[in-house]
Amino acid sequence: MTTSTINRRVLPGFRLSLGYTVAWLGFLVVVPLAGCLVKAASLPFDRFWGAVWTARARAAYAFTLTSSFASAWINVVLGLIVAWVLVRYEFPGKRWLDSLVDLPFALPTAVAGLVYSQLYVENGWLGQFLVPLGIKAAYSRLAVVLVLTFIGFPFVVRTLQPVLESLDAEIEDAAFLLGATRWQTFRRVLLPALVPAMITGFALSFARAMGEYGSVVFVSGNMPFKTEIAPVLIVARLEEFAYAEATAIAVVLLAMSIGMLLLVNLLELWSKRSHV
Repeated sequence: MTTSTINRRVLPGFRLSLGYTVAWLGFLVVVPLAGCLVKAASLPFDRFWGAVWTARARAAYAFTLTSSFASAWINVVLGLIVAWVLVRYEFPGKRWLDSLVDLPFALPTAVAGLVYSQLYVENGWLGQFLVPLGIKAAYSRLAVVLVLTFIGFPFVVRTLQPVLESLDAEIEDAAFLLGATRWQTFRRVLLPALVPAMITGFALSFARAMGEYGSVVFVSGNMPFKTEIAPVLIVARLEEFAYAEATAIAVVLLAMSIGMLLLVNLLELWSKRSHV
């Protein structure tokens, strides 16, 4: 049997399946993005620049990027710890905890925003203890980082779990027998294998946070120049019936997301080559 015959039989109906897949990707991804770009291109350059580079818009971009970046880093640290516990230890309630990780996937983000806002307001269950200490976790930057951490958390855990499961525990035993401390074992043996997955989890969490609206709108206070995120600014422009200006801001966010994903892919490639 020739190689070409084997390749044709790997996936029956390959050409039809590929065509169907490409058609649906084009319909669901390419066409909407193209429409967004065409709508933004209808603006003259001066109006486009005036819409996307106002002082309010720059403040919204900065707040969105820094909050997303902070939440993604927090998720990498917490996600690594939780994934490690779920993979390496057996304890009562493990399955329940493992299923609880996926809660942000199933829970509407607006519900998460409402819950967080009620918990951390001055008279909330947790806010009544935190606010007197000067910790304001509602209608502040901290509130936004908290909800973005919540919605992005499963991406990191589910990315790291398969990698941790594939690592042989005997490697750690061998490092211990050779005199390595726990920190040296983690840093020199485990971390190089985990870095690509950590970068992927970071990218997924960051990208998810960049476009989040439903949960943030309830906890940020939406104060221009302080706690207003870029998606809220887009909605504000839509409410003003400035559809082209709103699309222009969306294009800027799209460019930021694509640039970030390209950078992360380059980091992943560099990490894999360094590990090899």
